[in-house]
Amino acid sequence: MARRRRGRDIHGVLLLDKPQDISSNDALQKVRRLFNANKAGHTGALDPLATGMLPVCLGEATKFSQFLLDSDKRYRVIARLGQRTDTSDSQGQIISERPVNVTQEQLDAALDSFRGETLQVPSMYSALKHQGKPLYEYARKGITVERDARPITVYELQFIRWEGDELELEIHCSKGTYIRTITDDLGELLGCGAHVIYLRRIQVANYPYERMVTLEQLTALKELAEQQGHPLEEVLDPLLLPMDTAVVHFPAVNLCETTAGYFQQGQPVRTAINNLPEGEMVRVTRGDDAKFIGIAVINEEGLVAPRRLVVENPINE
Repeated sequence: MARRRRGRDIHGVLLLDKPQDISSNDALQKVRRLFNANKAGHTGALDPLATGMLPVCLGEATKFSQFLLDSDKRYRVIARLGQRTDTSDSQGQIISERPVNVTQEQLDAALDSFRGETLQVPSMYSALKHQGKPLYEYARKGITVERDARPITVYELQFIRWEGDELELEIHCSKGTYIRTITDDLGELLGCGAHVIYLRRIQVANYPYERMVTLEQLTALKELAEQQGHPLEEVLDPLLLPMDTAVVHFPAVNLCETTAGYFQQGQPVRTAINNLPEGEMVRVTRGDDAKFIGIAVINEEGLVAPRRLVVENPINE
């Protein structure tokens, strides 16, 4: 017997401005319920302390969320100097307090050491898995797990202000970079300790900051739609960005209707573009209106081989 699908088949990417003090998953579930979407996923968790851009993928867009997980991020962070905590942020317990005897010259030199390619040991209070469990579960039990240093890149580290014991920075970094760890490491390098008291993600990939919406805005729009008898798709759906914005950095390959039909059945196809190297990932569109139908890789025969396909009207299971 077929199961009824819960919610709507709605596809796209919402740029949520995540509020403080809730988990990314809680924020995701609130968005899913507001849109009455049958499927949703986020693209890289933010700590409960953190606010800012959390792209939420709905429907078929969830198939491409990994490419946002792998993208660069930009953060605004405020650190408190003179105190170190066990979680490297203000939600942890203070484990040491030291005077802040630091000059601007020393601070500039310390900041410069974090720019470019470096190795970072992830915090025990991170969601990285060890034997199937996130590290923070071990940390809460007082267990320390050996962690390997991982390569990261800090493309840009801007000094914004230093007032009293507060230091504000803006950091543009590669995937997998922990801002709390940078802050803790900076505090130790300066000899005074530091922890995060404010963290806001202001960019993921090339998504525009001004397209972010809050849960309060979404709730108000839904309530207004219900009061005025307007369907959700007229009020909330225009806030969604196209699902292929997650893979817009891939070269585009457009297929004619006939060839696209074979491609959507899972078959590698030939394209007029023949200068793409083997292994290149491409974004595939269909027909004169260039409708996005999936991503593919160029195989050893030069064919466009499907990797993830868009199915906009899934059959009920």
